[in-house]
Parts: sequence; C-alpha cells; structure tokens
Amino acid sequence: MVEGAAVRFGRNPGLRRTTPVVWFERCWRPPMNLLLGFAPFIAFALVDRAVGHLEGLVAGAVVAVALVAREVLAGRSLKILEIGTAILFGGLALYALLARPAWSIMDVRLRVDAGLLLIVLVSLLIGRPFTGQYARDSVDPALWTSPRFHKTNVVITGVWALAFAVLVLADLILIYRPDIPQHVGVWATIAALVGAFKFTKWYPAQMRRADGG
Repeated sequence: MVEGAAVRFGRNPGLRRTTPVVWFERCWRPPMNLLLGFAPFIAFALVDRAVGHLEGLVAGAVVAVALVAREVLAGRSLKILEIGTAILFGGLALYALLARPAWSIMDVRLRVDAGLLLIVLVSLLIGRPFTGQYARDSVDPALWTSPRFHKTNVVITGVWALAFAVLVLADLILIYRPDIPQHVGVWATIAALVGAFKFTKWYPAQMRRADGG
C-alpha cells in the first residue's frame, strides 16, 4: 500500500491534485514539534546566560534526556536530533564536571553549535534528514517513502545545516576577533535561525504551488 502510493505520487492526476496538498498543507504548520526538538539548546542558552556555562550544559542534558524519555514512554521511534543532543550535552556536561576545563563562554557555545551542525550533517550523510522525522508526525504514512517527501526534507535539512554553519562561523569570529562587538554574532545567529524557520514553512508551500495545488 505504501509503496503503491509512493510510485503513483506525482503521476496519477487525482493524487497530484489531492495528496500533495494534504502533505504540504499539514507539514510544518506550524513547526512546533521541530521547535521542541531544539528545546535542549534553548535551555542551554537561557541558563548559560543567567547562571553559567556549566549549569547551561547540565540544563541542556536534562532537557535532552527528558525528550528521549518522552519518546520512549510514548512508544515512538527516537529521533536523530534528540539522541544526538542527549549525547552532545551529556558528554560536554560530564567532561566539564570531571575535567573542569578553562572554557570561556564562547568556547562552550562553539562546541555546542559545532555539535549541532555535526548532528544535522550526519543525518544527511546517512540519508535520514532530521526534519523528516518531525514531518512524519503530521504526515500520512503513505507519503513517507515518496521521493518528493525525501527531497523536500533533504533541502530543508540542508538549509538548517547552513544556518548552524553560520552559528559556528560567528562563534569562531568572536573568539579570534575579540575586537568585533558581540552583538554582531548575536544578530548573525538570530538571522540564521529565523531564516531557517521561515524557509521550513515557506518551502513546502512553494512546492505545493509548483505542483498546481
């Protein structure tokens, strides 16, 4: 049944006028489940700024483990982003607690942002773009194997990878060019993340219009 739907997707005139519309209108509207996946990074950023980077890493690890536990208890398959963030924050927090490295705030942020970029790139390299796992939460299972579904999520995940690369670049600039005001890095980060979120909502709608939906 699933394979049949995938083969007919985009070729059968009836499906072309209905199935793409269902998918593109339901997918990522709004991307709140994706936002939840970034909750560990949000927790880290808030606690890091208010208390300190060690406490921020611990907060990120706690939230990441909580998300993994939530998926397990609900009987859902684990998501690459959630597993990756649990390993990232758990590993960094444990190392910071045991080794007590002389990290600056920017050193910690660079490691967190680089880890996030690595998670996203790995999801692309193994052929499982991380956004696709969140899209499946609101998409008909008959479309999961569709080439269009996969291509759309590869593009969206690629844009997120580009956004996180901007974050890493901003961190590096602020570390090696301390004369540059920090608000430059802040605005670059905001622009990259907002742009990725807007693209996540815009691109499926654009694909729907291209399909004549």
